[in-house]
Amino acid sequence: MSKLYPVGIQNFEKLRKDGYCYIDKTDLIYRLVTTGQYYFLGRPRRFGKSLLISTIEAYFQGKKDLFNGLAAGSLEKEWRQYPVLHFDLNAKKFDDTDDLYCLLDRQLLEYERVYGSEADDGSLEGRFIKLIRTAVEKTGLNAVVLIDEYDKPLLQAIGNIGLQNAYRDTLKAFYSVLKSADGYIRFAFLTGVTKFWKVSIFSDLNNLEDISMNPCYSSLCGITDAEIREYFQDEVEYLAKANRQSIEDTYAKLKDSYDGYHFCEDVPGVYNPFSLLVTLKNGKYGSYWFETGTPTYLVELLKRNRYNLEKMSSMLTSAAVINGLDSPYGNPIAVIYQSGYLTIKGYDRDLRLYRLGFPNREVEEGFMNFLLPYYTDTTEDQGPYQIGMFVREVRAGDIDSFMERLQSLMADTPYEIVKDLENHYQNVIFIITELLGFYVNAEYHTSNGRIDLVIKTPDYIYVMEFKFNGTAEDALRQIDEKGYALPFAKDRREVYRIGVNFSGESRNIDRWIVSKGAGKQEL
Repeated sequence: MSKLYPVGIQNFEKLRKDGYCYIDKTDLIYRLVTTGQYYFLGRPRRFGKSLLISTIEAYFQGKKDLFNGLAAGSLEKEWRQYPVLHFDLNAKKFDDTDDLYCLLDRQLLEYERVYGSEADDGSLEGRFIKLIRTAVEKTGLNAVVLIDEYDKPLLQAIGNIGLQNAYRDTLKAFYSVLKSADGYIRFAFLTGVTKFWKVSIFSDLNNLEDISMNPCYSSLCGITDAEIREYFQDEVEYLAKANRQSIEDTYAKLKDSYDGYHFCEDVPGVYNPFSLLVTLKNGKYGSYWFETGTPTYLVELLKRNRYNLEKMSSMLTSAAVINGLDSPYGNPIAVIYQSGYLTIKGYDRDLRLYRLGFPNREVEEGFMNFLLPYYTDTTEDQGPYQIGMFVREVRAGDIDSFMERLQSLMADTPYEIVKDLENHYQNVIFIITELLGFYVNAEYHTSNGRIDLVIKTPDYIYVMEFKFNGTAEDALRQIDEKGYALPFAKDRREVYRIGVNFSGESRNIDRWIVSKGAGKQEL
């Protein structure tokens, strides 16, 4: 295993000179730079956006030798050295208004020294436009502007409206230079995670082409199944041996764990490149993307909007919603989709609606584990243990222990959500059911006419109905009257019907009733 994996390598020149593996995307880059001028690409974190920006930078700097053996190396006939202005907003933690100013000020200073630019005024936008004009005058070629993670300050300030507004005003003025200096710009490319602020920040930049859902560039960031088989055949064989799997089982496991991202309809899925490369490098499966950190702003959005998590996991929505053309304090689905926790799973052409869902097991399991401490009385390190005990108890038929554990997780329900307790309980049950579903067959539904929860193990089937401010007897009666357990009457496994009541007064489960068998009608 002598191959060098570009895990964490974001500089194209370093990657090429040091012999790291590079999956050639330069044919797509060549298409970009020869068919347009202003672009925006939104992709989740750790998806290769910074490496893409660095590759474009090297291309416009005329570093022909770096592209030997790559598609662009043969496609490009004239290599010119353009003045490239590369701004990286990912390099700082943004806690107050000075943080954004200091970052942009420092990066402007570096280029001002290179081109000898002296601003007519001290504003960031004034210095930026003077820098562009000076660079063009000094080199005789129009400038290339690259901005990586344009929205990083806004995302970090999502819980602070005042700070976020200050960042938005600063960035709006700074980015508006791209339109004011249009005659001096050869090419501009911006990346980020979200598009919540697309309208307000880029309202003056109406020539910015958003390629986030363009099928031509769906694989510009990320790794396709075909690329895995082309570039990593030896590594997959190594992974298979290390985990005592067949080659095809290994491909299937990789696909289930890390594939499944679709950024528009009717295109092949792409793998999360970070998790895939670390897995191949280590010869071990893991939730590597989640180990690098999940932003808490997602939970803040979900809880602020009292969002029903079951609806989030499989829903139909429009392009306007997932493109985030509304306020970040409205529908949270856009930012969750754009952050990579949901993806496009299908498309209804008649209705022009997208069906969203979790892209793969790593995301679904990791996100549910991440949410668990925010919705229950447990800690991040105790969450996996609690789920493990749930699994052990349902496999053993120990219903009372299972229910007591569920009751303990719902202890200390915050009083501030008392007005929306039913939705809170549904979210807790959904999270636990999703996590159980990776180890046993568990399905949770809240629609009328369907059983709330069914858990199947090799030896038992549990049919559960939940009531809110009702009685456990009412819940059990509904199971029987609607015959929820009857489909399992002939099953060899033991069937248990369980009625559960949540109390708004105690803010917890107050009682449950267990009855064995599929019900009277089974006889």
